Amino acid sequence: MGYKISDEMLGTFVPVLVYWLYSGIYVLLGSLEKYRLHSRKEEEAKNLVSKGTVVKGVLIQQAFQIVVAIILFKVVSKDEEINRASQPSLLLLVIQFVLAMFVLDTWQYFIHRYMHTNKFLYRHIHSKHHSLVVPFAYGALYNHPLEGLLLDTVGGALSFLISGMTPRTAIFFFSFATIKTVDDHCGLWLPGNPLHVFFNNNSAYHDVHHQLYGGKYNFSQPFFVVWDRILGTYMPYSLKKRKNGSLEARPVKE
Repeated sequence: MGYKISDEMLGTFVPVLVYWLYSGIYVLLGSLEKYRLHSRKEEEAKNLVSKGTVVKGVLIQQAFQIVVAIILFKVVSKDEEINRASQPSLLLLVIQFVLAMFVLDTWQYFIHRYMHTNKFLYRHIHSKHHSLVVPFAYGALYNHPLEGLLLDTVGGALSFLISGMTPRTAIFFFSFATIKTVDDHCGLWLPGNPLHVFFNNNSAYHDVHHQLYGGKYNFSQPFFVVWDRILGTYMPYSLKKRKNGSLEARPVKE
């Protein structure tokens, strides 16, 4: 009799695997200079930490993420057979996805914005993430461990609990949220990217936030730009070609 991997186990580890696989694709695509928002030279000159340090930082955060996920699933999950037999309808699945996206966006907007407005928190915690002035895919989760726990892990737990999704649904939701977060930090603007069709919160939008002029704008992540628009922190942009053929996201006035 073969060993069956539980939905809880998949929900814990699949998003981590997705993070590195999807980031790896963007590493390979990084050689396409004309689609980059910053040149490789800019990436090396402006970023304040080595890529080895970034990898270590992300692995630390993912270790916290795994521990919290294991505890969360153990606490909230009922009998595995019951969970398997009571998967939601397609309509309920869509409702849960949208609700979880709204909860995660709301949590991350206000915590993220507060980490910018509070000088102590920015200097000692959030500035670690902004040491990547030129974002790249596998640096998406490079944060201070406390920020990673508060912003991403707690935010994810709240979206899971409030939406009422099952562990099986969580596999897909957190994998999608991971893909979206990596995509927002990839530093590339690829033609035909379906995420850019459905979401205004994208790699160029978030790149504006990582620049010095954008530190007080574009706090929304990872899905929509609703809170930025409602609360006046929305900074639109236009994409312009640089002399070297790459692209640049420039702020524009509405």
